[in-house]
Amino acid sequence: MTTARAPELTVYDEPHGCHYLPDRTARLPLRFPIRRLAPAELDQSFAEGDRRQGALLYRAQCPGCVACEPIRVDIEAFRESKTHKRVIAAGARAFDVTVERPAYADDKLAVYELHKRGRGLDTGDSALDARGYRSFLVDTCCDTVEITLRDRATGRLVAVALADRGATSLSAVYCHWDPAYSRLSPGAFAILREVALCRRWGLRWLYLGLYVEGNAHMAYKARWFPHERLIAGEWRRFEG
Repeated sequence: MTTARAPELTVYDEPHGCHYLPDRTARLPLRFPIRRLAPAELDQSFAEGDRRQGALLYRAQCPGCVACEPIRVDIEAFRESKTHKRVIAAGARAFDVTVERPAYADDKLAVYELHKRGRGLDTGDSALDARGYRSFLVDTCCDTVEITLRDRATGRLVAVALADRGATSLSAVYCHWDPAYSRLSPGAFAILREVALCRRWGLRWLYLGLYVEGNAHMAYKARWFPHERLIAGEWRRFEG
């Protein structure tokens, strides 16, 4: 059933260089909902392929390119693999986990910059400041939770993951982590915590953002099975 949508204002709609694939042009119109989105509205937005950045929504409408495919994991059918279980066990020993509302802190910004540089995600933009971090990762137009991982032995911040909660779904917004902890797979551990939240809250879908074939940083998303990808306007299932 289609839910009435909150009125929106388009605040930016200009072609620009693609961050995912070189030598391609991207078009990601940014839309501002004039009120906070209700959970059912958020579910519909996710199902139509929307992503969120700060208080804005966007959806790929790139000229001559359909490489971006929204992807979601079927929580009812998902079962942890042996590798997942090892990641869960190692993370449970190493990390203290909190689930709270998004908030700014200097160490979160520091980990964001470490992740950007250490993972080769620096696109030449200037370093993010506190205001930019809040605009990108704290401001929101919906019900958002923040998962933080801290080193149990030292209290050091390891990772921050943001996710939006709808009526039947959870959408991973962004995760940044300290590359010094790569051996513990904090990114995968954060996704598995989001899976656990979906089960706790009775949510059917976990949206993992966009899968882009040919982008090494996006490849991991297609390894979570079973999943569905939005291709040519229809959700297609992949069993693995």
